[in-house]
Amino acid sequence: MQNSNNKVQLIGNLGKDPKIIQLQNGSSLAKLEIAINNTYETEAGETIKKTQWYSLSAWNKLAEIVKTKFKKGQEVKIEGSLNTRSYLDKAGIVRHITEVNCHHIELNRA
Repeated sequence: MQNSNNKVQLIGNLGKDPKIIQLQNGSSLAKLEIAINNTYETEAGETIKKTQWYSLSAWNKLAEIVKTKFKKGQEVKIEGSLNTRSYLDKAGIVRHITEVNCHHIELNRA
């Protein structure tokens, strides 16, 4: 059963075309990045635009759908869960990343 306390919903624009990876075990993985723009106004009346980037992953059947239907620039709506992991980079430094594991993704038609 999926942990309902770990749920993410995001609407944003794809920053580049999805990257599809075929793993040796036969699984498909789609890697995506979305940008979400937020704006706010300072006390001086200046409008500030801030962009947040999020890394996403979609597996197997969902990865195959992503491969055929999604492209850079499209606005998408996703539902998923947060996943954190660590890895060693080429310099031997431990890096920690948080990404969204997509359970559902669609074009945002709102």
